[in-house]
Amino acid sequence: MGKVLRRLLIDGQLVDPGRHYPSINPATGSVIEEAPDATVEHAESAIRAARHAFDDTDWSTNVAKRVQCLRQLHEALQRHREELGQLTIAECGHTPMLVAGPALDDPISVLGYYAELAEKFAFTEDLGEHESRGAMHRRSVEREPAGVVSAIVAYNYPMQLALAKLAPALAAGCTVVLKGAPQTPLLAVALGELIAAETDMPAGVVNVITSSEVAVGEVLTTHPDVDMITFTGSTPVGRQIMAAASPTVKRVFLELGGKSALILLDDADIEMPALIAAMSICSHAGQGCAITSRLLVPRSRHDEIVERVKAHLSNVKVGNPTEPGNYMGPLISQAQREKVDGMVQRAIEAGAQLAMGGHSIDGPGFFYAPTLLTNVDPDSEVAQDELFGPVLAVIAFDDDDDAVRIANNSIFGLSGGVYGADTDRAMAVARRIRTGTVGVNGGVWFAPDAPFGGYKQSGIGREMGAAGLAEFLETKTIAVPVG
Repeated sequence: MGKVLRRLLIDGQLVDPGRHYPSINPATGSVIEEAPDATVEHAESAIRAARHAFDDTDWSTNVAKRVQCLRQLHEALQRHREELGQLTIAECGHTPMLVAGPALDDPISVLGYYAELAEKFAFTEDLGEHESRGAMHRRSVEREPAGVVSAIVAYNYPMQLALAKLAPALAAGCTVVLKGAPQTPLLAVALGELIAAETDMPAGVVNVITSSEVAVGEVLTTHPDVDMITFTGSTPVGRQIMAAASPTVKRVFLELGGKSALILLDDADIEMPALIAAMSICSHAGQGCAITSRLLVPRSRHDEIVERVKAHLSNVKVGNPTEPGNYMGPLISQAQREKVDGMVQRAIEAGAQLAMGGHSIDGPGFFYAPTLLTNVDPDSEVAQDELFGPVLAVIAFDDDDDAVRIANNSIFGLSGGVYGADTDRAMAVARRIRTGTVGVNGGVWFAPDAPFGGYKQSGIGREMGAAGLAEFLETKTIAVPVG
């Protein structure tokens, strides 16, 4: 792949938009490279190309071609894994450990999963014969692609979010306009380059754009030739997208915010969950929608658990992810660091106790100290609003019912966790938590075949797994008389 080509992918061609904007390394504050800055006209061109590819080629019906292209892209990403890994570290602030997992290697595997699923998926289902009005009718159900898809991703795990949308959309037979996050545009550009150079993807099937203009995103969510929107980002923006899509009644998939709770039951051995709570909130500096940012503990064990979590947090090495041994990297920007600090200071003013952290780290880059807030009011801002930083809020509960009530006291419902010595009891609590995913006693749910998404204002629909493919399919029932 070599040096990233600073061009958009539109209708099978790499296009220089004639203007660019800087992509910033969050660990140093320096410019990595200039990224292509698409205009509204480029977005409209990409939509036209996707519309033509869907309506006027056999992409939507040629399953073998789709499987071939998915496998080609899978192989291309594997070949260029080292270069993509370096770019992921530089642009996102991910550590090598995250690159070896959810930041890059896991997303690459998603392509292989959907290629295999598309190959064996029953796009036609025979319902058999049915008698109606004195005659027999043979019926079938056809599952057809939804059409042209606008795929809009967030900055925190851009390759995972892009491929978790792109792979099932292509497997279903849709065509796509993928918009990279403004803060991490170079990874999207690199993906577009590989599609153009190393796959047989027909022109217009995948279009990749990056832009600093809000108006570009508005076109992708309102254009009449777009049939479906798949978006990952904040809940406030998700609400705006739902409103923008409503005049044309577009299908909408939303993977939005979270304020997930990790519950330690009173019989739990606290050492492992205390470690998990500390390491999870520091993973990618807390910039993950499914991170458990609320730690719910028995009131009688509050201080004991806080001390163990504090000990583990104090061992977290923070710094440039290129330096060996650093577990936590930077926040994505100075604006995000200011947002995090503002919420922490307001939490302290509202009565939360600062056990450690609560400040920016001096030096280059956008680093923030791992922060532990205790005796947090479950109704306070820091317990209710998504923060997207390395800040863990400890909340005390009285019994299992109280823990479930507090966990569900949120507009969000994305993820969560439960620890307890009695697995049956922990499972019973987990089933009462209204979230899309729950880990019990350290159980890991994240995998290409496992549906991911949220309840309530954490989103609509599911990504990954067979459920992720279904999001991009329409259902058509056909009947024909027998004889």
